[in-house]
Amino acid sequence: MTSSSPNIIAIDGPAASGKSTLGRSLAQTLGYIFFDTGVMYRAVTYLALQFDMDLRDEAVITKLAQDSKLDVRPATKEDGRANDIMAGDKDITWELRQGNVDANVSIVAAHAGVRTALSAQQRKIGLRGKIVMVGRDIGTVVLPEADIKVYLDASAEERAKRRYNEVIARGETADYEKILEKIIERDHIDSTRAVAPLKPAEDAVILDSDKMSVEEVLAHVLELCK
Repeated sequence: MTSSSPNIIAIDGPAASGKSTLGRSLAQTLGYIFFDTGVMYRAVTYLALQFDMDLRDEAVITKLAQDSKLDVRPATKEDGRANDIMAGDKDITWELRQGNVDANVSIVAAHAGVRTALSAQQRKIGLRGKIVMVGRDIGTVVLPEADIKVYLDASAEERAKRRYNEVIARGETADYEKILEKIIERDHIDSTRAVAPLKPAEDAVILDSDKMSVEEVLAHVLELCK
């Protein structure tokens, strides 16, 4: 990559739109760091559920977000993970994909205090540069100065199908209709929350992954990087 290459690439979009797949491939191709910021919200949700906390109590959950020693490290296992997600010394990478975390992460992510606590950490990491950051408010809030902003969208039905296949591939049982219902509910919470709602940045390139293959999306974004 030349000196004029993008230093920070932000990829936003709704749940299961293919952001992580795109971000991981893009980072690998460019030799950049891949950081899916959603894992931080999932980690706080997982810990809150473990401690049987009231997820709607913003003060309690914000304190948890501030106090949790979360870390994202290079993957140490070849089991499909992009990184190791650590809470202290515990590897919680796959625990973050549990159905109860999926169902509750939007409640936790809607808390202004939690977003402030985690956004500050995310921004610090992002400003190091040579990074592909994936989330829901990277281009709008966390790193509005990102050189390239992509908003990756897809229909709720297509996203539910992907999530269903992902669960089945792990050898777990899944109910497509329930997954679809949760995705629609999550979209509503994410797009209507008072703080940093899910929406494309004004200068973002919007891509509909319903109509494009994974390879086509990647090729399109690599063209933007030139």
